[in-house]
Amino acid sequence: MATKTAAERREQARIEYDAFVKNCPTNQLLGRLSDKWVSLVVAALSAGPQRYSDLGRKIAGVSPKMLTQTLRTLERDGIVARTVTPSVPVRVDYELTPLGENLCSLLVAVKTWAERHIEEVIEARERYDAEAPQV
Repeated sequence: MATKTAAERREQARIEYDAFVKNCPTNQLLGRLSDKWVSLVVAALSAGPQRYSDLGRKIAGVSPKMLTQTLRTLERDGIVARTVTPSVPVRVDYELTPLGENLCSLLVAVKTWAERHIEEVIEARERYDAEAPQV
């Protein structure tokens, strides 16, 4: 049996990732990235570093618990960096990492698409609801 180099093992593992398999790490990552708060936090940070309170004001409807949870998971995944500046009160800033910036263009594109096409979606929903049989 031939020995594989580390690069060959990484490439083999990459090929074996299948997002359609529930326990695959890529499936789990897609699940996280499809969360609406993740999309909105990443889009909000596309403008540059922001404080926690600024994010909370910018993202309508997010509870402090969900904002904290979302920021922690994004930090853990290497998408967001957290910087603490010792002061009174302590200042905490969040910004996208290079990995987060790479993801940002995709999520901002989805957000932009939703903003541009919401009227068409609303019309389609209304047509569907008017034509759907009442159960």
